[in-house]
Amino acid sequence: MQSSKSRYSSSKRNTAKASRTKKNSRRGQRGKRRWRLRSWPVLLGIILVAAAYIGVFYIYFVGPFSFRWKAMYGETVYPEGYDVRGIDISHYQASIDWEKLRNASMDNDPISFVIIKATEGTSLTDENFNENFYEAGKNDFVRGAYHFFVPGMNAAKQAKFFLHQVHLEPGDLPPVLDVEKMGNLTPAQLRRDVKTWLDIVEAKYHVKPILYTGYKFKMDYLNDSIFAQYPYWIAHYYVNKLEYKGDWVMWQHTDCGRVSGIRGQVDCNIFNGSMQDLKNLTLQEEDFD
Repeated sequence: MQSSKSRYSSSKRNTAKASRTKKNSRRGQRGKRRWRLRSWPVLLGIILVAAAYIGVFYIYFVGPFSFRWKAMYGETVYPEGYDVRGIDISHYQASIDWEKLRNASMDNDPISFVIIKATEGTSLTDENFNENFYEAGKNDFVRGAYHFFVPGMNAAKQAKFFLHQVHLEPGDLPPVLDVEKMGNLTPAQLRRDVKTWLDIVEAKYHVKPILYTGYKFKMDYLNDSIFAQYPYWIAHYYVNKLEYKGDWVMWQHTDCGRVSGIRGQVDCNIFNGSMQDLKNLTLQEEDFD
């Protein structure tokens, strides 16, 4: 049997324990309140940082490329206010069903012109050029041919190689020079070599060749008054309007287009003018004198 002294001692210990538990509970509640008071600025800061990150991500990554994402998932966005449309092709488009392509449309407008890769550097001819060039003419497209310029290779030899491989006819577009890379050249050297190519080809056909390059590339390296006299074919993707303020004849607005007759994606272009303007741009009989 437990003694009264033992019972008292036990009761005292229980009371002390209960008191400590109560104090700890109050201390824990005060700690939680203090944590909540201290943590809400941290949580607010996290929320604000996350919101800012999402905003920056949208402005610099989602917004500028939303046109590309739409195009990649089958929703090609066509600039408004233009109805003369065309494509440019190379061996990357593989075998083309020209009958389907002849009856294809983009944004309910027919495909009016096809520009075909012909040559690159001083020795490379696109493996599908001859077939594509023939079929484009046979199927009543306004056709053109372009040379992919390789910086660092002899510009005169590149021009002569293009002229040897490509035989344009009345009704074809002027020759096209595609300039996209600097290589190891300085901007001055690039401009010199590009002008060499243009001069040699112009001497053959007596018309200014079309100069193709991207908006930023032109502004950085070819933004010289000497090139302002050439018809400009601008590559500027996934924007609903051009930032370029100068004159231009064609706009390659996406590389993710889809048209009947071509498996996979293709570059889509618009012409800055009417169908008659496009025909007026083409080579005439007198250009072959």
